[in-house]
Order: sequence, then C-alpha cells, then structure tokens
Amino acid sequence: MNPDPTAPAGYRTTAAGSGGPAGARTDIAVVGAGILGVLVAREILARDPAATVTVLDRDMIGSGATRRSAGLHFPRGANDTVRTLAAESERFYADLHTARPDLPIHPLGMTVLAPEAAEEQLREAYLPEAKLRWTTELPPAVPALPENFGAWEGDGCQYADVHTLTQLLAAELRPAVSFREGVAVTSVAAGPGGARLTLTGGATLTAGHVVVCPGPWLADPAWRDLVAPLGARVKKIVALHVETPPAPGDRALVLHAEDAFLLPLHHRGHWLFSYTCQEWDVDPATVDPALTAGHLREARALLTRYAPGLAAHCRSGRVFCDAYGPGGTPLVTRLDPYGRLVFAGAAGGSGYRLAPALAARAAGLIPSLPSPRKATT
Repeated sequence: MNPDPTAPAGYRTTAAGSGGPAGARTDIAVVGAGILGVLVAREILARDPAATVTVLDRDMIGSGATRRSAGLHFPRGANDTVRTLAAESERFYADLHTARPDLPIHPLGMTVLAPEAAEEQLREAYLPEAKLRWTTELPPAVPALPENFGAWEGDGCQYADVHTLTQLLAAELRPAVSFREGVAVTSVAAGPGGARLTLTGGATLTAGHVVVCPGPWLADPAWRDLVAPLGARVKKIVALHVETPPAPGDRALVLHAEDAFLLPLHHRGHWLFSYTCQEWDVDPATVDPALTAGHLREARALLTRYAPGLAAHCRSGRVFCDAYGPGGTPLVTRLDPYGRLVFAGAAGGSGYRLAPALAARAAGLIPSLPSPRKATT
C-alpha cells in the first residue's frame, strides 16, 4: 500500500485518493446503509445518544442486497455462533414488533421438511424457542413427502419487507444521524488518533471510528486490502418468484436437506423460492440481475420434488449476491492495529436475520461507547 502524503501523521492509508480541503468531523462513520448499517447506527445511538453518527452509501438507503432480501427469519444456525446471533436477533425483532406493530414485520408459521434420520441434527440446529414438533399435517402445497422424509412444525418464524423496514428505521434516525446517500468512500486512513475517509469528489470526513458494512462489496478499493485477510467470499443468490398468491394461513416451508425455502410473501401476493446457487467469487458490479434458463431449470427441478404444483408457476425472480464468512460464520472484527476500523458483515445470505446481533457486536468494538443498558424489572 502506498502512503497518502496528505494523510495526517500516524495514519495508515488503505487506498489512494485526494485529500482535499479539511472536511467534516463525526464521532463514528458507518459505511453502508443496508439493514446492517442502519441498525449499527441505531445501536450506537442507543448506547450513546450524544454521539455524532454519519452513515454513507454509494447508493440510496437499502439499495443493495437489502433491497432484494427475502427477509426470512427462522430460529436456527449452522454452528453455536450463528445460533447465538439468531437468538439475540429474534428477541430484538420480537421486541421491535411488539413496540411498533406498524412496521412491516410479519410473524408466520413454519414447517421443516427433512429426512427422518436428520431429526437429531434438526434439534441441534434449531433453537429451543423453535419448539420443533413432529407433524403429520402437510402444507397444502406439498401433496406428499419424499420417501423416508418427515415434517416438523416450529415457532419463531417471521419475514419482513426489509427494504421498507430499513427506510422506516432510517427515517426515525434522521434527526440524529447524518445520512449521505450517493456518496462513495474512495479511501480510508486510520491512525492512533482516529480515521479519515476520502469521499466522492475529494471531500474528506474525519471520524473517531469507522464501521464498514459493505455487503457483497468486499473488493472495493477503499478497504479491499484490509478485508482480504478475513477470508470472506461473495456468492450469487437466486430466488424464484412463484406467481400464484399464497393463502392467508400458508406457512414458510424450509427444505432442510436442500438449504432452500418457500416463503409466502403475503404483502406482494406471491411465493418466493430461494435455493442454493453455487456460483462463487462473483463481482456485485457485474452480476446480471436477470434470471437465466439454467436458474429456472435448477429451481423448478428442485421444487418439483416437494411442491410440483408451485414449480410450474416459477417464471420470474431476483438475482443478486452476498458475502459469506469462512465456515458460514459472519464476521465482526477490527481491521487496523489502532482499533479505529471495524468490519461487520459476511452474514451468508442471512443479513436481515442476524443484523441486530451483528450490530450490537460492532458497537461493542468501539471503546468509546458504553455497554448496552440491561433491562430492569
């Protein structure tokens, strides 16, 4: 990395950029205005209402993976870390829904389909709050189970219109947070006394700490060299829109063995089928948002095994990408030796599901912030 001659003494520059005139100052800068970045800002102010917070995004609020997210939360995790994050986030969303029933968070039932032999694995993966229980009642969309499969009902499932939710939460924060939409960060410099960001057009922003929530934009030149050692990767995500309206009582259907799910999007009037696409190391700047014939074939073939009546209605969908941490574990970590830069993300397609817990951990790495206040009875 080449040093930036305009950087203050003791700073370490991560990307080249013009220093420009002296810029604005903020206590904490959050880079990325998706659901995670907005919840990071919210968490910071919950801990220190007097903190000055600036949230920056190259696009509009919630315009990246957040805009295309299925928004499904179910109480499970592939390992102990993810299960802990899921449990914390579930409590957050339950409290938020109770306090703000007007927000687009929609509780719904859940049915898990899996091989009967996988029951022990299911009970390890799902949280106790899920209260998994064997059922012989299949969802209407599933005429019959594959051989040696079983069905379990569970609690704690909900979905959200994540884009709208992020906009509403950001609107509540605007009186206390400076949002800079359409402003790209071109370089980040960190030193023992703080951090400096160079922005679009050469403007600068000085911050005590910076939380980088880039979603799939891991290779952005401003932080590429710092993020690369974390081992996160970017994968394509494909979800099909099943163009038939769900009934009021339809439940989320989790295909455990396939790492796929069917979600009744009642607010949009159709189902969404998300399956695991194995296209890795893609560039979010060049990923084609259009479905391919191959995507349609893969999704329909898989869905036909479980819900053949819905498979024929897969005609459209969404294609985007997201970042995945090593071993499927999200990352919240310091990026520089001074503790001024924090990375949060790589949630593996579960950004909405795990965002509250990840935001709390990111705020916890900023030493100037107090610990969260514990509830009293």
